[in-house]
This record gives sequence, structure tokens and C-alpha cells, in this order.
Amino acid sequence: MSTLRLKDINKSFGSNHVLRDINLTVKDREFVVVVGPSGCGKSTMLRVIAGLELVDSGTVEIDGEVVNDTAPARRNIAMVFQTYALYPHMSVADNLSFGLKQRQIAPEEIERRINKVTQTLSLEPYLDRKPSELSGGQRQRVALGRALVRQPKLFLFDEPLSNLDAALRMNTRIEIAELHQSLGISVIYVTHDQTEAMTLADTIVVMRDGIIEQVGPPMELYNKPTNIFVAGFLGSPAMNFIYQKDVPLTDASCVGLRPEYLRLASEGRLRGNVLHFERLGSDTHLIVDLAHGQPVTARLIGQLEFERGDPVALDFDDKDMILFNDNGERIEPDMLAEQPVA
Repeated sequence: MSTLRLKDINKSFGSNHVLRDINLTVKDREFVVVVGPSGCGKSTMLRVIAGLELVDSGTVEIDGEVVNDTAPARRNIAMVFQTYALYPHMSVADNLSFGLKQRQIAPEEIERRINKVTQTLSLEPYLDRKPSELSGGQRQRVALGRALVRQPKLFLFDEPLSNLDAALRMNTRIEIAELHQSLGISVIYVTHDQTEAMTLADTIVVMRDGIIEQVGPPMELYNKPTNIFVAGFLGSPAMNFIYQKDVPLTDASCVGLRPEYLRLASEGRLRGNVLHFERLGSDTHLIVDLAHGQPVTARLIGQLEFERGDPVALDFDDKDMILFNDNGERIEPDMLAEQPVA
């Protein structure tokens, strides 16, 4: 069993209040992904969990035990960083075993753990190689293996795939998901990549300016974001925001529309001119400059051709609108009567 609870965590560096009243519970075997813009506090939160940073106030609990004063080495947490941090002069085998030898684990137990991990990560052919002889994906697998051999209670990942190309990111993402399923270890994973967040997470945590904006399953945050920030942060292409003062659609202050919900329609409610388009093979991203000068993006299925400046009209189903009030908070349609009309 491995559970984590952060309660009322605050952390400052001088006058910079990095974490503000953070409350978060990670259940046993849960895969939690933390996302947010640079400087929002997500990596600092990981370091607090690992014990690499001390909190100013609040408690960190692992399996019900407060560990605020527990040294990092005694928290039984493994952390995988963006940089692989492998020992360049050591072989893969030595990189995997070094930490266990430092902890004076019995040689036969070290051998058992390394054999299991190398089989799991398909590292057997590389055990005698140095890190400089490995590809980026292979180095990342060694970094994962070094964490796995410790048999930790919690796995912490700090943007581990950001140095890999697109193909390697996908392959390693699959490996991490399979490892989580097979090992049943709780994971907290920090990333700026929305694809990683949406595909890996049981739960997504969205942060901004040191606070948690929303916590929930990926599709819940995608379909029912708590505010404009969360709505705009998740999704690629990003959600379109159409303001009542510019294009009257409803009595809500702002209407959010995902690009995939917009379609070409001769009598569409959104009219403008083609600003730009991108053909991606299976679909086409069409950027339309509406009459008031605000661009919107439509994700259209198929390989379509346009000319810059072409007049177009877009429409959507009303059920796909996400409504926001003056404060940028999501509201239900039945709450519109309570909102002031512009």
C-alpha cells in the first residue's frame, strides 16, 4: 500500500510564495499527473514530497505517517528527473546496482532485483554498455530501472520524457503505463505535455501560481473545466473563447467551444474569413478571423483546401457549448437567468 496526503502545504522562497495551501490525496496505485505552466509550483511540490524541500507549513503524510522531518533517503520514494543523471563512467549494470550496494543490500538480492528490472524494461542487451553508448530512450529506461530496483512506495516523475523525440516519447509513455499496471505502484507525474496527461493519468491536477485549480479524471476536466484557465490549458488545439460582447450567442459572458465541435455550415452563426489553415493528413485545422477580429480554430475531418481571405461560416451544437460567467467560472445553462445580460 502506498498513499500520499498533502495537507495545507505552503512553501516560499523569499518573497515568492510558490505553494499556497496545497491539499491533495493520492490513493494506493493511483497515477496522478500534475500539469500547469512554467513556474506554477509543480516541480517544487514534487521536491516537497521527496523531502528535498522543507515546507513552511502543512504536513506531508505517506501511508498515514507524517514525514515532514523524515530524511529523503528514508521516505522510500524513487524520483526520475528530466535529465537521466546516470553515472557516465559506469556500465548500465553498475548504474542499476550502485544505490543498492550503498544501502548494503545482499548481493543475491541485488542480482534478483536487477534481473527482474532488466527483463521488464528489455535492458539485457545493454548491461555492459556505458550511458554514452545508449540512445535517449535507452538511457531513460536505465533511469527508470534504477528507480525500480529500489522497490519504492511512491514514484515521482519530473518531466521525464521532455528530452525525447515524438516517437520515443510515445514508446516510453506506453512502457510507463504498462509498468504502472504491472507493478501497482502509486505515481505522481509532472509534465507540460497534454498528451501525456490525458493518456497516462487516472487523475489530473491542474496548477496555476502555486494553487491547485482543479483535480479530477482527464475527461471530466476536459468536458467540465472549473474555469477558463483549465478549459484553455487542456486540449490541442486550445479551446475557443467567444465573448458575448463580440458575438452574441447566449446570455453567458463567454462561450467555450472545442475546435472539434465546430463545422462548416452555410448558415453558421460564426462568420468570418480564412486567416490560416494547416493540413495534418487526417484532419485540417482552420483558423477563421471572425468579424470582430478574434480568431477561432476549427478542427475539420479530412484533407481540405482553402484560400486565405475566403469567407466561411461555422456552426456547432448548443449542447457542446461550455459557458462561463464574468469571473471566468464555468456555469450550467440553467444558471443563465442569474447572470447579468450584457
